[in-house]
Amino acid sequence: MSATASAHRRDEYLQAARIAVDPERVQVEIDLTAGMSVAEAVIKDIDRDGSGSITSDEARTYATAVLRTMRLEVDRLPLQMELIDVTVPKLAAIRNGEGAIRLELGARLPALADGAHQIFFLNAHRTDVGVYLANALAPASPRIAIAAQRRDVAQREITIDYALTASPATGTRTLLPLGALLVLSLAAFGWMRERA
Repeated sequence: MSATASAHRRDEYLQAARIAVDPERVQVEIDLTAGMSVAEAVIKDIDRDGSGSITSDEARTYATAVLRTMRLEVDRLPLQMELIDVTVPKLAAIRNGEGAIRLELGARLPALADGAHQIFFLNAHRTDVGVYLANALAPASPRIAIAAQRRDVAQREITIDYALTASPATGTRTLLPLGALLVLSLAAFGWMRERA
């Protein structure tokens, strides 16, 4: 992906999304890299007061605007994404087509049954100059297994099919009371034999 990012055209706004699915959350990390021909327009969108530097408030305002152009769903139910963090490089790096604006987004999943599920992500930010990449990351949780990834031709949309399996802790919680009952039963049986 980094090779693709460094070779993008001067008149494009490359937007690379990486999506991580966990049992309870979905994390979306997006790198926005402006080509040299569109860099000034992107900087103008961020540097609203034209001061020549980006404040943290300006960065968050821009990131929030970008977030509003995106959609995330699980099993066709909309998820509420929140902005976790935004990092804006130095303006010289953006102007040279090298600096990536990084957004970290997240959404809490509802309680889901074990079995097959789908995550859908749509990026509609700056479709006039945008080029897109979208990929699912390897799951960190052993409870998640990615089955397939399907994208539209432009990679603005991605559907991730995955399977959710039961938590090992659930099985442990069931076995603990049964184990305690077995120990008590054996102790009672031994006590009764001694009395006999």
